[in-house]
Amino acid sequence: MRTAVSASVLALALAAVVLTPVAASANKEPTPAPTSVIDQEGLGGFANETISYGSHVRQSMDVWWTPDGQQRPGVFLIHGGWWSGGDKRYMKEIVRQYADLGYTVFNLNYRLSGDAAWPAQRTDALAAIALARKHADRWAFDPSNYVVVGFSAGGHIAAAVGTYGDGIHGLKGVVGLSPIISPLRAYSDGEKSSDASKRKLRTAAIRLAGGCEPKGKCSRVWASMEVAWHASSKDAPMLTVHSEDEFVPPVQSQLLKTMLGQVGVPVTVITQPGINHSNPLYREPGVAERVQAWVAERLGG
Repeated sequence: MRTAVSASVLALALAAVVLTPVAASANKEPTPAPTSVIDQEGLGGFANETISYGSHVRQSMDVWWTPDGQQRPGVFLIHGGWWSGGDKRYMKEIVRQYADLGYTVFNLNYRLSGDAAWPAQRTDALAAIALARKHADRWAFDPSNYVVVGFSAGGHIAAAVGTYGDGIHGLKGVVGLSPIISPLRAYSDGEKSSDASKRKLRTAAIRLAGGCEPKGKCSRVWASMEVAWHASSKDAPMLTVHSEDEFVPPVQSQLLKTMLGQVGVPVTVITQPGINHSNPLYREPGVAERVQAWVAERLGG
């Protein structure tokens, strides 16, 4: 792992060439195009580019890496926004933090609930990871050693990746900041709540399910959205962080801890005083450092 680079190097990183995403046709897998690299001498600068992993405009990711010939662990970042908004551009500060720590960083956009219903968002995250692993050499990335970090709705997507199937090769851990582990719990919590955010989350979960409530023909998609219901023994360990009194309460992650614990997968739940949610929670003193320490432990840093 590299030590921290200077502010001037970070400024250089911001000036890196960002390529137009490569369009994907129905019969052709997205393939990265040639890129420009910052700091040809490998003196501590970054390279970055934007790559499409699908044909939809939001199926793209920014990749930041250190062009020094070393293969590095990866960090995939998934933004929040009620599944219906948000954008990877709001994650740039966090991207630079992890790049500065020496990781190859993949900052994802994904189809929003207005573009496609669940499980499109999980499918997109899995497709981005698959493309990154296929072209690992290009980004100095170790495809057998990476974590996924998600915020709020992005935490739900990250956790859903963590419990998908019977484990995903190379995935060493999942981190969720205020992750919505149970859309069903959010649906019930928001029904008669006086909390505007809980009511909004209920509506957002319905929209994610394609506009239908969890009954009848829609029961199956709601079951697919429940992270803890898909726990298996080869799932990735998880770390979640909640504020004690935020609208996505720690009890959501306690359910995940119970279910994954039953199959032998460790889940660490951190609670902080107050009501901060997602990115503001991550910026509280000490939180980012605890998350980064957990990531480093999982990736062998």
